Amino acid sequence: MTHPFRTTAPFRSYTGKQKNDYHEYKNQLASDFHHRCGYTDCQDHWFGGQRTFQIDHLQPWSKYPDRKNDYSNLVYCCSYVNRAKSNDDSPNYLDPCDNDYNNHFFRDKDGCIHGKTEQGKYMAKQLCLSLRRYAIMWNLDRLEERIDRIRQISEQRPELKPILSELLLLYFDYIHSLRLHQ
Repeated sequence: MTHPFRTTAPFRSYTGKQKNDYHEYKNQLASDFHHRCGYTDCQDHWFGGQRTFQIDHLQPWSKYPDRKNDYSNLVYCCSYVNRAKSNDDSPNYLDPCDNDYNNHFFRDKDGCIHGKTEQGKYMAKQLCLSLRRYAIMWNLDRLEERIDRIRQISEQRPELKPILSELLLLYFDYIHSLRLHQ
């Protein structure tokens, strides 16, 4: 069984004047990318929040200095893939805002990311997208969604509350403690 890579695609909404330092776009990028890595779709809170995420240049600014502060060239991403990509300017890198990653990647039954197309396979290999950490985070997100649904159901079925209460409290306490340290 395979799963789609992502449910919500990132987009770039900034239309203002180009800024002098691409770091000034970080808040806007975080919002446009739904606080998720453009390449792995992992939420930034699993890495310590927005402060730990980086800004990748789809076309490396070391090779394309005129694109250094071009918002359309920036990708909100985790440090792991940003470092793995480094200055690689292969045409195989797909802009996460201009391409439906579900057409190029899929997740296996465990949540590991795999490429479907030539570009997807290239990116998966170069960016180490098959690392278990990304599957674990994806599964934790899915677990959180299901627990939240169960919590909603238990509000209508009081007999389920004692059974689910401890699980929910432990999980949400853990998530809360993660987000407090961001």
